[in-house]
Amino acid sequence: MRAVVLTRPAPIADAGLELREVETPVPRPGEVRLKVLANAICRTDLHVIEGELPNPKLPLIVGHQIVGVVDELGEGAQGVAIGDRVGVPWLGGTDGVCPYCRTGHENLCDHPTFTGYQRDGGYAEYATARADFLLRIPPEYSDVHASPLLCAGLIGFRALRLADVQGLERPGRLGLYGFGSSAHIIIQAALHVGHEVYAYTRGESSRQLALSLGAVWAGGGDAVPPVELDSVIIFAPAGPLVPAALAAVRKGGVVVCAGIHMSPIPSFDYDLLWGERVLRSVANLTRGDGHDFLALAPQVPIETEVEVFPLEDARSALMRVKAGDVRGTAVLVP
Repeated sequence: MRAVVLTRPAPIADAGLELREVETPVPRPGEVRLKVLANAICRTDLHVIEGELPNPKLPLIVGHQIVGVVDELGEGAQGVAIGDRVGVPWLGGTDGVCPYCRTGHENLCDHPTFTGYQRDGGYAEYATARADFLLRIPPEYSDVHASPLLCAGLIGFRALRLADVQGLERPGRLGLYGFGSSAHIIIQAALHVGHEVYAYTRGESSRQLALSLGAVWAGGGDAVPPVELDSVIIFAPAGPLVPAALAAVRKGGVVVCAGIHMSPIPSFDYDLLWGERVLRSVANLTRGDGHDFLALAPQVPIETEVEVFPLEDARSALMRVKAGDVRGTAVLVP
Protein backbone atom coordinates (compact mmCIF):
# COMPACT_ATOMS: atom_id res chain seq x y z
CA MET A 1 0.00 0.00 0.00
CA ARG A 2 1.02 3.64 -0.32
CA ALA A 3 1.77 5.53 2.89
CA VAL A 4 3.44 8.77 3.99
CA VAL A 5 6.20 7.62 6.35
CA LEU A 6 8.13 9.69 8.89
CA THR A 7 11.70 8.50 9.42
CA ARG A 8 13.34 11.58 10.93
CA PRO A 9 11.58 14.32 12.91
CA ALA A 10 12.66 17.84 11.92
CA PRO A 11 11.06 21.13 10.83
CA ILE A 12 8.51 20.22 8.19
CA ALA A 13 10.55 21.50 5.23
CA ASP A 14 13.45 19.19 6.18
CA ALA A 15 11.72 16.27 7.96
CA GLY A 16 12.28 12.73 6.77
CA LEU A 17 8.76 12.38 5.34
CA GLU A 18 8.17 10.47 2.13
CA LEU A 19 5.50 8.65 0.18
CA ARG A 20 6.50 5.01 -0.20
CA GLU A 21 5.17 1.51 -0.73
CA VAL A 22 4.88 -0.41 2.55
CA GLU A 23 3.33 -3.69 3.59
CA THR A 24 -0.43 -3.58 4.08
CA PRO A 25 -1.10 -4.03 7.83
CA VAL A 26 -2.82 -7.07 9.30
CA PRO A 27 -5.11 -6.50 12.30
CA ARG A 28 -4.01 -8.05 15.59
CA PRO A 29 -6.47 -9.60 18.07
CA GLY A 30 -9.10 -7.05 19.05
CA GLU A 31 -8.27 -4.82 16.08
CA VAL A 32 -9.78 -4.08 12.69
CA ARG A 33 -8.26 -2.97 9.43
CA LEU A 34 -9.73 0.00 7.62
CA LYS A 35 -9.56 1.09 4.03
CA VAL A 36 -8.80 4.77 4.61
CA LEU A 37 -11.21 7.16 2.90
CA ALA A 38 -10.00 10.45 4.41
CA ASN A 39 -7.61 11.73 7.07
CA ALA A 40 -7.81 15.34 8.23
CA ILE A 41 -4.51 17.02 9.07
CA CYS A 42 -4.15 18.17 12.69
CA ARG A 43 -1.60 20.56 14.13
CA THR A 44 -0.60 17.70 16.44
CA ASP A 45 0.69 15.93 13.32
CA LEU A 46 3.11 18.84 12.92
CA HIS A 47 4.19 18.58 16.56
CA VAL A 48 5.00 14.90 15.97
CA ILE A 49 6.76 15.46 12.64
CA GLU A 50 8.80 18.39 13.92
CA GLY A 51 9.91 16.62 17.09
CA GLU A 52 8.02 18.79 19.56
CA LEU A 53 6.35 15.62 20.85
CA PRO A 54 9.24 13.34 21.82
CA ASN A 55 9.97 9.70 21.03
CA PRO A 56 7.49 8.81 18.31
CA LYS A 57 7.50 5.29 16.95
CA LEU A 58 9.85 5.32 13.96
CA PRO A 59 9.34 4.71 11.15
CA LEU A 60 5.83 6.10 11.61
CA ILE A 61 2.74 6.66 9.51
CA VAL A 62 1.27 9.89 10.90
CA GLY A 63 -2.40 10.86 11.10
CA HIS A 64 -5.22 10.44 13.62
CA GLN A 65 -8.45 11.80 12.15
CA ILE A 66 -9.20 8.73 10.08
CA VAL A 67 -12.47 7.93 8.35
CA GLY A 68 -12.50 4.48 6.80
CA VAL A 69 -14.44 1.35 6.01
CA VAL A 70 -13.74 -1.85 7.95
CA ASP A 71 -12.41 -4.47 5.54
CA GLU A 72 -10.90 -7.06 7.90
CA LEU A 73 -11.54 -8.13 11.49
CA GLY A 74 -8.86 -9.34 13.85
CA GLU A 75 -9.54 -12.26 16.16
CA GLY A 76 -12.01 -11.29 18.88
CA ALA A 77 -12.86 -7.85 17.45
CA GLN A 78 -16.36 -7.00 18.63
CA GLY A 79 -19.01 -4.35 18.06
CA VAL A 80 -18.13 -3.74 14.42
CA ALA A 81 -18.68 -5.50 11.10
CA ILE A 82 -17.00 -5.55 7.72
CA GLY A 83 -18.34 -2.65 5.67
CA ASP A 84 -18.97 -0.35 8.65
CA ARG A 85 -17.83 3.25 8.19
CA VAL A 86 -16.01 4.35 11.34
CA GLY A 87 -13.62 6.95 12.68
CA VAL A 88 -10.29 6.59 14.45
CA PRO A 89 -9.33 9.40 16.88
CA TRP A 90 -6.06 10.40 18.60
CA LEU A 91 -6.64 8.19 21.64
CA GLY A 92 -5.94 4.76 20.19
CA GLY A 93 -5.98 2.70 23.37
CA THR A 94 -5.65 2.70 27.16
CA ASP A 95 -4.55 0.15 29.74
CA GLY A 96 -8.03 0.04 31.33
CA VAL A 97 -6.63 -0.66 34.80
CA CYS A 98 -4.82 2.47 36.00
CA PRO A 99 -6.52 4.74 38.55
CA TYR A 100 -7.60 7.17 35.82
CA CYS A 101 -9.21 4.51 33.64
CA ARG A 102 -10.99 3.03 36.65
CA THR A 103 -12.51 6.41 37.60
CA GLY A 104 -13.77 7.49 34.17
CA HIS A 105 -10.77 9.61 33.19
CA GLU A 106 -9.30 7.44 30.46
CA ASN A 107 -8.00 10.56 28.70
CA LEU A 108 -5.41 10.73 31.51
CA CYS A 109 -4.44 7.03 31.31
CA ASP A 110 -0.97 6.24 32.63
CA HIS A 111 -0.17 3.96 29.67
CA PRO A 112 -2.08 5.23 26.61
CA THR A 113 -1.35 4.63 22.94
CA PHE A 114 -1.95 7.41 20.46
CA THR A 115 -2.83 7.05 16.79
CA GLY A 116 -0.20 8.46 14.47
CA TYR A 117 2.31 8.70 17.31
CA GLN A 118 2.84 5.37 19.09
CA ARG A 119 0.94 3.40 16.45
CA ASP A 120 0.67 3.93 12.72
CA GLY A 121 -2.03 6.30 11.58
CA GLY A 122 -3.99 7.29 8.52
CA TYR A 123 -1.65 8.98 6.03
CA ALA A 124 -2.01 5.73 4.09
CA GLU A 125 -4.37 3.56 2.08
CA TYR A 126 -5.02 1.21 5.01
CA ALA A 127 -4.76 1.46 8.80
CA THR A 128 -5.46 -0.73 11.82
CA ALA A 129 -7.16 0.32 15.06
CA ARG A 130 -8.54 -1.19 18.25
CA ALA A 131 -12.17 -2.09 17.67
CA ASP A 132 -13.23 -0.77 21.08
CA PHE A 133 -11.85 2.72 20.33
CA LEU A 134 -13.64 3.25 17.03
CA LEU A 135 -16.33 5.92 16.67
CA ARG A 136 -19.42 5.70 14.49
CA ILE A 137 -19.58 8.35 11.77
CA PRO A 138 -22.96 10.09 11.45
CA PRO A 139 -24.50 9.28 8.05
CA GLU A 140 -25.15 12.98 7.44
CA TYR A 141 -21.42 13.58 6.82
CA SER A 142 -19.30 12.76 3.82
CA ASP A 143 -15.90 11.18 4.44
CA VAL A 144 -13.88 14.38 4.02
CA HIS A 145 -16.29 16.50 6.04
CA ALA A 146 -16.47 13.95 8.87
CA SER A 147 -12.72 13.57 9.35
CA PRO A 148 -12.10 16.99 11.01
CA LEU A 149 -14.69 16.10 13.65
CA LEU A 150 -12.42 13.34 15.00
CA CYS A 151 -9.83 15.58 16.69
CA ALA A 152 -10.36 19.22 15.79
CA GLY A 153 -14.00 18.78 16.73
CA LEU A 154 -13.50 16.42 19.66
CA ILE A 155 -10.78 18.42 21.40
CA GLY A 156 -12.72 21.61 20.80
CA PHE A 157 -15.81 19.98 22.30
CA ARG A 158 -13.94 18.83 25.41
CA ALA A 159 -12.38 22.29 25.74
CA LEU A 160 -15.82 23.87 25.44
CA ARG A 161 -17.09 21.67 28.25
CA LEU A 162 -14.14 22.62 30.46
CA ALA A 163 -14.56 26.30 29.61
CA ASP A 164 -18.06 26.40 31.08
CA VAL A 165 -18.27 28.90 33.90
CA GLN A 166 -20.58 27.67 36.63
CA GLY A 167 -23.25 30.00 37.92
CA LEU A 168 -23.93 31.97 34.75
CA GLU A 169 -27.50 33.16 34.50
CA ARG A 170 -27.09 33.88 30.80
CA PRO A 171 -25.12 32.44 27.88
CA GLY A 172 -21.45 33.17 28.30
CA ARG A 173 -19.06 35.42 26.43
CA LEU A 174 -16.52 33.00 24.98
CA GLY A 175 -13.18 33.90 23.44
CA LEU A 176 -11.52 31.65 20.85
CA TYR A 177 -7.82 32.47 20.53
CA GLY A 178 -6.51 31.02 17.29
CA PHE A 179 -9.08 30.31 14.59
CA GLY A 180 -8.07 27.27 12.59
CA SER A 181 -9.49 23.81 12.14
CA SER A 182 -10.77 23.29 15.70
CA ALA A 183 -12.17 26.77 16.28
CA HIS A 184 -14.12 26.85 13.01
CA ILE A 185 -15.93 23.71 14.19
CA ILE A 186 -16.47 24.52 17.83
CA ILE A 187 -17.78 28.05 17.25
CA GLN A 188 -20.84 26.38 15.75
CA ALA A 189 -21.42 24.27 18.86
CA ALA A 190 -20.86 27.30 21.10
CA LEU A 191 -23.38 29.40 19.21
CA HIS A 192 -25.83 26.49 19.26
CA VAL A 193 -25.90 26.54 23.07
CA GLY A 194 -26.20 30.32 23.15
CA HIS A 195 -22.68 31.62 23.76
CA GLU A 196 -21.53 34.97 22.35
CA VAL A 197 -18.19 34.36 20.60
CA TYR A 198 -15.16 36.63 20.25
CA ALA A 199 -12.30 35.47 18.02
CA TYR A 200 -8.66 36.48 18.28
CA THR A 201 -6.49 35.30 15.39
CA ARG A 202 -3.50 36.47 13.39
CA GLY A 203 -4.82 36.06 9.85
CA GLU A 204 -7.29 38.33 8.09
CA SER A 205 -8.87 35.37 6.28
CA SER A 206 -9.34 33.61 9.64
CA ARG A 207 -10.97 36.72 11.09
CA GLN A 208 -13.34 36.90 8.14
CA LEU A 209 -14.18 33.21 8.54
CA ALA A 210 -14.92 33.73 12.25
CA LEU A 211 -17.27 36.62 11.49
CA SER A 212 -18.98 34.69 8.71
CA LEU A 213 -19.64 31.84 11.15
CA GLY A 214 -21.24 34.14 13.72
CA ALA A 215 -18.52 35.68 15.90
CA VAL A 216 -19.57 39.12 17.13
CA TRP A 217 -15.97 40.38 17.05
CA ALA A 218 -12.71 39.27 15.47
CA GLY A 219 -9.35 40.90 16.03
CA GLY A 220 -5.64 40.29 16.14
CA GLY A 221 -2.33 41.95 16.92
CA ASP A 222 -2.78 44.59 19.61
CA ALA A 223 -6.58 44.41 19.49
CA VAL A 224 -8.43 43.21 22.58
CA PRO A 225 -12.03 42.04 22.89
CA PRO A 226 -14.34 44.99 23.50
CA VAL A 227 -16.01 43.32 26.50
CA GLU A 228 -14.92 41.28 29.50
CA LEU A 229 -15.09 37.57 28.67
CA ASP A 230 -16.38 34.72 30.81
CA SER A 231 -14.00 32.17 29.33
CA VAL A 232 -11.36 31.71 26.65
CA ILE A 233 -10.22 28.63 24.75
CA ILE A 234 -6.68 28.94 23.38
CA PHE A 235 -6.20 26.85 20.25
CA ALA A 236 -3.02 28.48 18.95
CA PRO A 237 0.17 26.87 20.38
CA ALA A 238 1.50 30.26 21.47
CA GLY A 239 2.42 30.67 25.15
CA PRO A 240 2.15 34.49 25.13
CA LEU A 241 -1.59 34.13 24.58
CA VAL A 242 -2.01 32.76 28.12
CA PRO A 243 -1.47 36.03 30.00
CA ALA A 244 -3.40 37.87 27.26
CA ALA A 245 -6.36 35.54 27.78
CA LEU A 246 -6.19 35.85 31.57
CA ALA A 247 -6.28 39.62 31.16
CA ALA A 248 -9.41 39.29 29.01
CA VAL A 249 -11.55 37.18 31.37
CA ARG A 250 -13.55 38.39 34.34
CA LYS A 251 -13.05 37.34 37.95
CA GLY A 252 -13.98 33.69 38.23
CA GLY A 253 -13.38 33.24 34.50
CA VAL A 254 -11.75 30.21 32.87
CA VAL A 255 -8.89 29.97 30.38
CA VAL A 256 -8.50 26.58 28.69
CA CYS A 257 -5.36 25.62 26.76
CA ALA A 258 -6.61 23.18 24.14
CA GLY A 259 -3.33 22.16 22.48
CA ILE A 260 -1.07 19.22 23.25
CA HIS A 261 2.00 21.44 22.83
CA MET A 262 2.59 25.15 23.43
CA SER A 263 5.57 27.46 23.25
CA PRO A 264 6.87 28.70 26.62
CA ILE A 265 4.41 30.74 28.66
CA PRO A 266 5.98 34.04 29.73
CA SER A 267 5.92 35.06 33.37
CA PHE A 268 3.02 37.27 34.41
CA ASP A 269 1.83 39.14 37.47
CA TYR A 270 -0.25 37.20 39.95
CA ASP A 271 -2.96 39.85 39.56
CA LEU A 272 -3.89 38.25 36.22
CA LEU A 273 -4.73 34.97 37.96
CA TRP A 274 -6.10 36.40 41.20
CA GLY A 275 -9.85 36.78 41.53
CA GLU A 276 -10.42 33.02 41.30
CA ARG A 277 -9.62 32.89 37.62
CA VAL A 278 -8.89 29.37 36.43
CA LEU A 279 -6.14 28.27 34.03
CA ARG A 280 -6.32 24.66 32.85
CA SER A 281 -5.35 22.36 30.00
CA VAL A 282 -7.17 19.77 27.94
CA ALA A 283 -5.58 16.33 27.68
CA ASN A 284 -6.72 14.05 24.88
CA LEU A 285 -10.34 12.87 24.97
CA THR A 286 -12.51 10.07 26.24
CA ARG A 287 -14.65 7.76 24.17
CA GLY A 288 -17.62 9.35 25.92
CA ASP A 289 -16.58 12.73 24.51
CA GLY A 290 -16.49 11.17 21.07
CA HIS A 291 -19.92 9.58 21.28
CA ASP A 292 -21.50 12.75 22.73
CA PHE A 293 -19.96 15.08 20.17
CA LEU A 294 -20.75 12.95 17.14
CA ALA A 295 -24.35 12.73 18.36
CA LEU A 296 -24.51 16.52 18.73
CA ALA A 297 -22.80 17.47 15.45
CA PRO A 298 -25.70 16.67 13.07
CA GLN A 299 -28.18 18.29 15.44
CA VAL A 300 -26.48 21.71 15.28
CA PRO A 301 -25.71 20.93 12.40
CA ILE A 302 -21.95 21.49 12.43
CA GLU A 303 -20.50 22.10 8.98
CA THR A 304 -16.80 21.60 8.31
CA GLU A 305 -14.94 23.62 5.72
CA VAL A 306 -12.25 21.51 4.08
CA GLU A 307 -9.52 21.72 1.48
CA VAL A 308 -8.72 18.31 -0.01
CA PHE A 309 -5.20 17.16 -0.93
CA PRO A 310 -3.97 13.90 -2.46
CA LEU A 311 -1.73 11.74 -0.28
CA GLU A 312 1.36 12.66 -2.30
CA ASP A 313 0.90 16.34 -1.40
CA ALA A 314 1.06 15.69 2.36
CA ARG A 315 4.21 17.76 2.95
CA SER A 316 2.96 20.83 1.09
CA ALA A 317 -0.42 20.54 2.85
CA LEU A 318 1.33 20.38 6.24
CA MET A 319 3.43 23.43 5.36
CA ARG A 320 0.28 25.36 4.51
CA VAL A 321 -1.33 24.28 7.79
CA LYS A 322 1.74 25.51 9.68
CA ALA A 323 1.60 28.84 7.86
CA GLY A 324 -2.10 29.26 8.66
CA ASP A 325 -2.85 29.22 4.95
CA VAL A 326 -5.76 26.76 4.99
CA ARG A 327 -9.32 27.94 5.39
CA GLY A 328 -10.91 25.40 7.70
CA THR A 329 -9.23 21.98 7.62
CA ALA A 330 -6.80 20.30 5.23
CA VAL A 331 -7.83 16.71 4.46
CA LEU A 332 -5.72 14.01 2.80
CA VAL A 333 -7.36 11.37 0.60
CA PRO A 334 -5.51 8.27 -0.64
